[in-house]
Amino acid sequence: MKNILTVENVCKNYGSFKALNNVSISVPEGSVFGLLGPNGAGKTSLIRIINQITLPDSGTIYLDGEKLQPHHIQNIGYLPEERGLYKSMKVGEQVLYLAQLKGMSKTEAKKKLSYWFEKFEITDWWDKKIQELSKGMAQKVQFIVTVLHTPKLLIFDEPFSGFDPINANLIKDEILQLRNEGASIIFSTHRMESVEELCDNIALINKSNKILDGKLNDIRQQYKTNQFEVGLLCIDKETVYSQINSQFIVEKSKSPSFNNDLRLLISLKNGETSSNLIQFLNNKAQITHFTEVIPSVNDIFLKAVANNG
Repeated sequence: MKNILTVENVCKNYGSFKALNNVSISVPEGSVFGLLGPNGAGKTSLIRIINQITLPDSGTIYLDGEKLQPHHIQNIGYLPEERGLYKSMKVGEQVLYLAQLKGMSKTEAKKKLSYWFEKFEITDWWDKKIQELSKGMAQKVQFIVTVLHTPKLLIFDEPFSGFDPINANLIKDEILQLRNEGASIIFSTHRMESVEELCDNIALINKSNKILDGKLNDIRQQYKTNQFEVGLLCIDKETVYSQINSQFIVEKSKSPSFNNDLRLLISLKNGETSSNLIQFLNNKAQITHFTEVIPSVNDIFLKAVANNG
């Protein structure tokens, strides 16, 4: 798959503090790429370098196969975590001004703005000043400005900040729609459930180093721990539980006490397989539920960071 963005061995120091240490990532075209990491890990430094707000000390960045140059800023749409709208300007005047800074004609900008304002049901905000809007309302406006010029690369840094659940879901759906229409997106957030819903690929940065990178589904498979959620139907639950616990590792019993259902979280020991477990359980009770536990992005995040010290 073609990469829209390639970052090669980027380093960035602020005095004696190393913000990025030989970080390399590749963002596939037409995908949502999750850029993750704890506070202070180096994510914002990398985003600022991609946007040419600051320069790397070393390393190279390519946008759509070309070495990153100042004119490429028109090919990037950036929604920063810290919003940057002029509070005293009217919404309509500001969005037209910002659209023209991105190379759009006034006529083209008005046409596209009309579409987005109607889509977000905010046409009556045109003559309001930014300072009259709530944080969430202002963020809708800035989201529109970010995507309006249909850039090659979109960068969303904590895009759901300030939104209620309804509007956060609206923006999430728009991000997915943009991806489905061919947009390439870098998505940085601390909301791991959003990563699971949106991202095709992820990279995890911790203490200035990239410690994890790849397709999200592949990474979740790599972090499996051979755990299975199991439901059993049996008369003598205590005996069956004891037999299972003597052969396998029962991490947690989720058995209700009022019927014959036995619900367990079982881990395999070294050398054991799921087939061994199923065969063993079939000889003890009726299996009603058997599902392998796939780790969440949050679990992977915590484990990878902990292992990185």
